[in-house]
Formats: sequence, C-alpha cells, structure tokens
Amino acid sequence: MTRFMIVLIFVLAGCASKYEPNKSYKLTLLHTNDHHGRFWSNKDGEWGLSARSTLIKSIRKEANSANADVLLLDAGDVNTGIPQSDMLDAEPDFKGMSRLQYDAMAVGNHEFDNNLEVIRKQESWAGFPFLSANIYKDGKRLFKPYIIKNMHGLKVAILGLTTKDTPLKSKMEGHVNVEFRDPIEEAKLIVPELRKKVQIVIALTHMGHFANENHGADSPGDVTLARTVSGIDIIIGGHTQIPLFKPDIQNGTIIVQAYEWGKYLGKIDVVSKNGKLELKNYELIPINHKDQKEKIAEDKELKEFLAPFKSQGDKTLLVAVGKSDEKLEGDRAVVRFKETNLGNIVTEAYRSKFGADIGLANAGGIRDSIPAGVINYESILTVLPFGNDIVTVQLSGMELKAYLSRVLSELTPGSGSYAQMTGVKATFNLKNKTFSKLVIANKPIEMKKIYTLALPSFIAGGGDNWPDLRSKNLQSFGFMDADVVREYITKHGTFKTNEFGPFDNIKILK
Repeated sequence: MTRFMIVLIFVLAGCASKYEPNKSYKLTLLHTNDHHGRFWSNKDGEWGLSARSTLIKSIRKEANSANADVLLLDAGDVNTGIPQSDMLDAEPDFKGMSRLQYDAMAVGNHEFDNNLEVIRKQESWAGFPFLSANIYKDGKRLFKPYIIKNMHGLKVAILGLTTKDTPLKSKMEGHVNVEFRDPIEEAKLIVPELRKKVQIVIALTHMGHFANENHGADSPGDVTLARTVSGIDIIIGGHTQIPLFKPDIQNGTIIVQAYEWGKYLGKIDVVSKNGKLELKNYELIPINHKDQKEKIAEDKELKEFLAPFKSQGDKTLLVAVGKSDEKLEGDRAVVRFKETNLGNIVTEAYRSKFGADIGLANAGGIRDSIPAGVINYESILTVLPFGNDIVTVQLSGMELKAYLSRVLSELTPGSGSYAQMTGVKATFNLKNKTFSKLVIANKPIEMKKIYTLALPSFIAGGGDNWPDLRSKNLQSFGFMDADVVREYITKHGTFKTNEFGPFDNIKILK
C-alpha cells in the first residue's frame, strides 16, 4: 500500500466521522435490564443469552442494510438471581454479554452484592464500560460517568445513573466509604455540558420507573429525572422490572424499560436531523416466551461457550430436597402485595430454626416461585439468592408493637420492602396507626414480655427501609437464609400448600 493511499484512507475516515448538517441519521437502540443471572434458558426454553444473541445479530443485519447504526445497552442488575451464575460471580453472564458486543451498562444496586474486587473482575470480563455518575468512593467517582459514541458523525452521549437507594437495596458488605449521591443532582450538572458536545443524550439508569412520580418509600426514578432535568433525549431504565410496552414521554424525554431477565429485547428506532430527534418505532420483542408461536433459534456457538458454566453449577444444585403438591407463590406481582404460601414457608423456616416468636422477610428478598413437584436446592437458591444470614433480636412487647406499627404503615404493598411474616395476627388501622388486635404466637401481646424475632440480616440492619435493629443486641449464628429454608423443606418432605395459607392473618384498615 502506497503512502498516498494510507493518507487517503485516513482523510476519508475523518470525513466519515464528521457531523453533517441537514443529514438524517438513523439510530437503533437495543436495550435490556435486570438480567439477574439468566444466562441460560429456563426449563421451558424461555429467554437466555443464546436466543438473545440470534435476535441481536438479525437486527444488526437489518439495520446495516438500512444504513442505521446500532447501540446495545443494559440498564444494570446483571448480578444476583440464578445460582449457577451467582456461584461463579456472573462470569458466564458478563462473558456472554461481551460476545453480544454490548456498548455499555449502567451500574445497578445488585452489582454491589459483590465486593469491589469482584465488580472490577466483572468489568474485565465484560469488556464494555460500567457507567455511573453518582457513585463515589473517598470523594472520587468509582466508574466512568458517561461515554460518547461517534456514530458516523452523529455523537451520542450515554450517561450512567444509579439509584440512591443502593445501600438499602443491596448487601453492600465490604464497601467502605462508598457514597451514592443524588443521581438527579448529578444529571443537572452533567447534561448541560453534554449538550454542548453531542447531538443525542441518553441516560442509562438504574433508578426505576414510577408512573407520575409515585415512588412511595423508594428514591425518585426516571419520571422525576425527566421532569427535573431538561436536555435528556432518551432514558433507558431498569430497577423496577416492569415492561413499558409504550414509551412514557415526559418533558420531551422518551422513557423506556424492558421488564426483566431478558424476557424482552427493547428496540428503539430514531432519526436525528439538525439536533432534533424523531421517534420512528419502539417495541419490546419477546424472546422465546412459552406461548410464542415463532421461536428464536439459539446461537449454537454461544450456547456451546456457556454450557460448561451451566454444567458446573448443575452438579451441585440439582439435588432434590422435597416436593410440593402445588405452586409455591413468589411471583413479584403477588408476593409484594399480599401474604403468600411461599412467604409463610420462608418466614416459618426462619422462626422455627431459632424457636422465635415471629419470622419476618422482605418480599423483595423472595425472587421467584417454586413450581409444583420436586423441589431442589437450585429452586431454593433462586428464591433466596442474596445469601443473608438469619439473625435474631429480642424486643419487649412495647418495642415490638412500635416496630410492627412502622412495618405495617411504612412498608407498603408493591414495594420490595413489603413484609411477609409468620407468628403474627393483627388488625391495624393505617390512618391512626393503632392496633385493634395484635396476637403474637397465638396469644395477645404483653407489653413487658420479651419476644424473639428471626429475620434476614439485611432488613435487621435497616435494609429496604426496614427499622434498624442493630442497637437491639442482634445475634448472628452463621446460618444462611437458603440453607435454613432447605433444612425446613427437607424435614417436611412433601408440602401440602394449603397448610401454609395464605391465611389473611394481617388485616389493614385504611
């Protein structure tokens, strides 16, 4: 190759990367969120990275023929969910996503279920940047706040933001001097600067979508961000794990979210011309749902790469420990709103293990249901993936009454903080925060009596907005939540689910 040809190539490359006024730039954004370890398809052949790969390759090919650029983004919480992933620090997930050629990921709260050494290891596996502008350690940002991509002249900024609630909604063990600043305040500072440099600003967030800003006890999310900070074109979100089948447009900002677990691939088609963005199409594309007629073939090469990780976990985890005659209900849309049989089994396991009067759990710590039939250790670890110690604490009747009043009035239905419990029968007036009935271990509460509570260390320490009990002589015995439940199920053998309710023991009067 002559020197002239080399110079010509560089000149042409430079021209191709320069922004051209009056040109229509086509851009396709593909997005996922709240993957939670689902690198492999489930028992019904649903989801998984291999089918996702096939779909992404097909879309990239179509976009290329239409002269559109593609960005592939994830809005966080790749970690914590499936035992085969958890036991390997999500190595198959991040290495699989690397092969799918993700461009960036927002840091989710459950990334902090691991220590910083593991997070950095995961970054190296991924090969794409972890983004968050509002996470600091010792006064310095832990991650890149944003990246700027040059898409054949069109400059696109991707700004990462993480929920301020992370210390309340992840284990955070081993993280010292890590500060989660207000993401909206950080965005106020950064977005105006980005607007001077780029044509499109994308906020890749793990903050949650709360319709009309109804975030309750949680920190504000994407809707508040859009309404407060002008200049963001698109918010690609996660955290609340809901499907937005239509974009929520607030203050001119397009807000999207693609549910959870890789059940869907979000696809946004936009055209940018002279600084103005036009939304052409938005859809959530299902990935091999059980009732889906046209299935997506799995990427054979990727599946072969992931198979050893799956096998490694299966050897340990596919061990039967019991049976159930019906489904044990832990679905997010149910367990966060009302008492369930699985919630009762989990909390009763905690209560009985330590001879406690009350067993307690936050619904956000119960991550899945268990279908009827054989129950194996994998199923239990999928339900309880966080590895919390079960601890005990003793409260007087007067202290317990005040504690339960806060739990029932502040930890509202729909939130991950919503309480599942056994050993309590109560009628509670929400308006004036009084009990007309409060029975503990089948006897009316006595104000001077000492009662024992058994609960996960996470909520005992104030996680998920629960009252902090660490000043109450909290006792830890080294028993992990999933192991306590496994022991309880093993002792029972076969479960008749009607013996575990729901019983409607807690009545809330509004």
